[in-house]
Amino acid sequence: MSTPEPTTHDPEPMTHDPEQPRYEPPPSVGKLALWVLLFVVAAVVVVLGGLYLT
Repeated sequence: MSTPEPTTHDPEPMTHDPEQPRYEPPPSVGKLALWVLLFVVAAVVVVLGGLYLT
């Protein structure tokens, strides 16, 4: 049985207060627009699929 190789990546030191909540940055405008476009395309596909099948 082989021994596991040691990892070279050290865990990041904690530089913030553990009691302080961490927030993610808001999505960029381009990423938000991409999600809205994806939602609109999916909605159009569902509507057109429903019209085609009736």
